[in-house]
Amino acid sequence: MSTTAVQPTRRSTSMQKKVLVGGSIGQFVEFYDFTLYGLSAVILSEYFFPDGDRITGLLVIFATFGVAFVMRPLGGLFFGALGDKVGRRKTLTITIFLVGICTALIGILPGYDQIGWLAPLMLILARLGQGFSAGGESVGGPSFVYEHAPVSKRGLWINITLAATALPSVFAGGLILLLSTMMSDASFESWGWRVPFILALPLSAVGLWIRSRTEESELFKQTAEERPKEFSPIRDSFRENWVGMLQVFFVLGVTALGFYMLSAYFVTYIQTTGDLSREQSLLTNAIAMASYTIFLPIAGHLSDRFGRRPMLIVGAILLAVTSVPAFGLVTSGNMPLAFLGQTIFVLALCCYGGGCYTFFCERFSTKTRFTSAAISYNVSYAVLGGTAPFVGTWLVGLTGVNTAPGFYMAACAAVCLILIFVTRLPETRGRLG
Repeated sequence: MSTTAVQPTRRSTSMQKKVLVGGSIGQFVEFYDFTLYGLSAVILSEYFFPDGDRITGLLVIFATFGVAFVMRPLGGLFFGALGDKVGRRKTLTITIFLVGICTALIGILPGYDQIGWLAPLMLILARLGQGFSAGGESVGGPSFVYEHAPVSKRGLWINITLAATALPSVFAGGLILLLSTMMSDASFESWGWRVPFILALPLSAVGLWIRSRTEESELFKQTAEERPKEFSPIRDSFRENWVGMLQVFFVLGVTALGFYMLSAYFVTYIQTTGDLSREQSLLTNAIAMASYTIFLPIAGHLSDRFGRRPMLIVGAILLAVTSVPAFGLVTSGNMPLAFLGQTIFVLALCCYGGGCYTFFCERFSTKTRFTSAAISYNVSYAVLGGTAPFVGTWLVGLTGVNTAPGFYMAACAAVCLILIFVTRLPETRGRLG
């Protein structure tokens, strides 16, 4: 780990604040696109995959949800190497525009009844485009913020940026709830569901405008001047950072699984397993995601004070212990209890995220941060995050046990806790370079 000292300013500059806002909006747009797909799973399954029973339709749509994650590692490789060579800002300009285009495309696609098998094929292609661009945006945004942030506030700044990943569930869920309440069922199922998808394009335009007003960090500029001409981000990442990449993979795997259980699976899970209405499911999940937005920056601030490793350990223990009872409450069929279960899960997940999200940036040097983090981050999210809704639905169908996904979550957290000690996960708070 490099220790190149770039002294932080005591007060945040105007440029630093622009980077923070731009990074947060980028994360919002990326996760809005992914979350919206999960929130709309029931109607999308009927519109693009109308044949078969309800569970089969959901399994197909969640498999399509996971398809986008297959492209994320490829996008991470491409945009990570590009970002380490030409800069974060230029690369992020491409990713935020591309993800908005692909999401808006879903909103204008004809259905299976109009064009047959071409409809699900085009849906899959749009999802692949989302995944490819998200592979760069998901890591590039936090890396850009990290390199501009005051060293003593990196945990807070990164987790403010990542807290924006929860707001899409609140925004998209609230928008779907509003549209479905104001419109007749026939109108919403015919065209109303398209509005949130099309809205992704102007949201991307706002993020693009803000990023156009930012600059590369001094840390990146200094590193770019010092690196050799034969610099290869991908080669150097695997040669120098393979241990760190493995650690980031399993550390992020837990938060990937937990976040997509919460944001992309719970609304459908509550409807199909807890027997609550679409409106009740959306409302409880939106409130839970709003609390995630509040608690995650607090956890990030705590990691600035106590360290990333203690937050990871405590968070993993909480997830291992509370996941099963939390999932039991979520599927109780009682709206207040469903909200309580999600809140318990959110608190444990935020505690873990307070250490996790800063660790994956801090673990690598500036020279290959984008590439190294993008590879491990996106493979982790593809393996555990992208499959979360599918595996959750499959486990309930296989076992007949409503809390089966909770046991899966608890087991993954327990394995991660063991690996933290076995691999001697380092404390990264305060590192420079």
